[in-house]
Amino acid sequence: MSGVTRRPLPGQTAGVTEDVAARKEAIRHEILAARARRSQEALTRTGAALAEQAALRWRELRTVAAYLSFGSEPPTGPSIEGWLDDGVRVLLPVIDGADLDWAVCTALDEVEPGPLGISEPSGRRLGASAVQQADLVVVPALAVDRSGRRLGRGRGYYDRALREVSAPVAAVVFDDEVLDELPDHPHDRRVDLALRPSGVIDLR
Repeated sequence: MSGVTRRPLPGQTAGVTEDVAARKEAIRHEILAARARRSQEALTRTGAALAEQAALRWRELRTVAAYLSFGSEPPTGPSIEGWLDDGVRVLLPVIDGADLDWAVCTALDEVEPGPLGISEPSGRRLGASAVQQADLVVVPALAVDRSGRRLGRGRGYYDRALREVSAPVAAVVFDDEVLDELPDHPHDRRVDLALRPSGVIDLR
C-alpha cells in the first residue's frame, strides 16, 4: 500500500498531480475496504486501547482539539470522555462550508448531526482560529507514513485548518495503517504523531 512520490519535471506538473491523486485514491479504497471488515467488537477494543494510550501519553493538557469518529474509523469517543473527565477543555470541529469552525464539547451527548454524517457539538462556534488554542490537535487519517505524511479522505479540511497550528498534531489510525511511505501533494500538512491502539509513534 506504499508509494513513491515522483518529483514533477518541467511541463509535467499536472500529470504528476493527477498521478499522486490516483495513487492516493487507490490506497483510500484499500484501507476503507479493510476497515469495513472490522467487527464492532474489534472497534470497541480499539477505542478503549486508544483512550488508554492517550491517557498515558497526555496527562496534563489544558485544551485539546479532537474529533468525533464515525463509521469504521478508530473510535475516539472513549479518549474524549477521558479528557473531559480529567477537566480538559475539548474542542470539536464544525464544518463551515469548505473550512472547519470549532466549538467546545462538554459532553458527548451534546452533539447534533452535521454534514457528511459527522456529529458536531451544539455549542457556540468559536471561529476557525480557535484550534490554535490547543495544546494537542488530534485528527482523523486513513493512514500515515514514517515521515508524517497523512492520508485523509481528500476534502482538505484539515490541511487548511492546520496551516497556522504550532501544537503537536496526532493522527489516529489502526496499527496496520502506519505505512513506510505515502504519496503526497505540496499542500499536504504532515503530522507529528500517530496515535494507535498499541502506542504512540513520533513521526518528527
